[in-house]
Amino acid sequence: MHGGHHRIIGAIDVGTNAARLEIARVHLDGSLETLHQERDPIRPGEGVFLTGRMAKEVEDRLVSTMRRYAALCRRYRAQVRAVGTSALREAKNGRDVVRRVRAAAGLDLEIVSGREEARLICVGVLHGRAPGSRSVLLDIGGGSTEVATAVGDRPTNLWSVPLGAVRLTQIFGTGARVSDSRLAALRAFAAEAFREATPSLALSRAPAVGSSGTIEAVVGFASDGRRATRKEIARAVDALAAMSVAERRRKFDPRRAEIVVAGAAVLEAAMRHLALEAITAVGTGLRNGILVELSRRDEGRGAAESTEAVVALGRRFQFDEPHATQVARLALALYDRLARLHGLPPRARRILEAAALLHDVGHAVSPQAHHKHTYYLIANADLPGFADRERELVALVARYHRRSHPGRARRDLVELTAVELATVRKLVAILRVADALDRSHQQPVRAIRTEVRRGAVELRVAARGALDLELWDAAREAGLFQRVFARRLVIGRSGRAA
Repeated sequence: MHGGHHRIIGAIDVGTNAARLEIARVHLDGSLETLHQERDPIRPGEGVFLTGRMAKEVEDRLVSTMRRYAALCRRYRAQVRAVGTSALREAKNGRDVVRRVRAAAGLDLEIVSGREEARLICVGVLHGRAPGSRSVLLDIGGGSTEVATAVGDRPTNLWSVPLGAVRLTQIFGTGARVSDSRLAALRAFAAEAFREATPSLALSRAPAVGSSGTIEAVVGFASDGRRATRKEIARAVDALAAMSVAERRRKFDPRRAEIVVAGAAVLEAAMRHLALEAITAVGTGLRNGILVELSRRDEGRGAAESTEAVVALGRRFQFDEPHATQVARLALALYDRLARLHGLPPRARRILEAAALLHDVGHAVSPQAHHKHTYYLIANADLPGFADRERELVALVARYHRRSHPGRARRDLVELTAVELATVRKLVAILRVADALDRSHQQPVRAIRTEVRRGAVELRVAARGALDLELWDAAREAGLFQRVFARRLVIGRSGRAA
């Protein structure tokens, strides 16, 4: 769904309390116009933080909601990204739930790490801030609290604290009126969680912004406005704990009333630990971050930032940058020219680019079996802009750039869904040809042209200097290409550049 003006994009956010959908139109100036919004309080986190699993009936509610959301996205022809946060991260059966959603709704639900969640919230909340302005961002979810420092809309530090309003309510049973001793225990627990997960930074000089329904509700209650001081929040915790559920329900919607004491205690602990004097509540967050990134996809700004991060990682391991850049350039040229043949979604292109740039980083550990070291280094790296699942696919595509071919029987591929395995095989077949075309590491290839015929793909290579090693190696990789794409690969040198 590239090109064309007024693209339609969609963001789905499966949180701990609710699932949400937002569909928006991207205008030519980059601004977003919301076309449709839904929120379903299906409580994906119900019981997860106590039992470690998502219950069958919760899973069923989630799957049927995702089917409805997917149908809406199809009706609008929206390019969609769906993410799941801490409830799915921690549910032992989270991956099974993702598989069920894919089978029932045709939706790729990504389970994102706490850091990626914090990064997306930053983009969503701070979008359009002055480039040099500093801020601190808090987002209190049901299962975790994200903390970020940022300059402009780019995060400089990201932390995820495993502490949220639903999780604390479940642990301390603070749905009803809360006794003094229980409130003291709750406060101590929250303070300890922040001490363990984040450094105590005196961040008070940078203005603090709070995204999430919990912060909006607590700040509104504490100050009757959108900004509250730390003292006001502390007073609000005492006042809310002393109320009965019925009293709380008169001030908040029923779901919020159950978890608002815990939410307020988390906010108080965060502000105390980070030495924040005051906080301003905003109405945007994760979903907005997803939409902003999707809207930038065409301009390539979000993608360019994640490419920068990939190159930075390569440099850390002293990769052969001219070779890596050349292989990535050739791999993307092949990918773009063979689009009708491979039929992969836009995200796959970024996975290929990252794998191509990083395919040799394992040399930093040892030249022997470097492809296996490459897998390990990428799988454990921090790659902004890639969900955990995508980073795993980058690692696998890079790992299979040489030696064994990727097949269902391989131990490290058993976990992949059929769609993921097919994606990995296609990207590996393309990457191996691109890598072969710079076998000498001398970048002789200037340009390539392809022609897709019924039984074959013809690849013509324009080059300077000797090309024997490249053509010999590319011919060796033609076997995998033929198996994956059901087309022979015919490679030859062309006199003129494409």
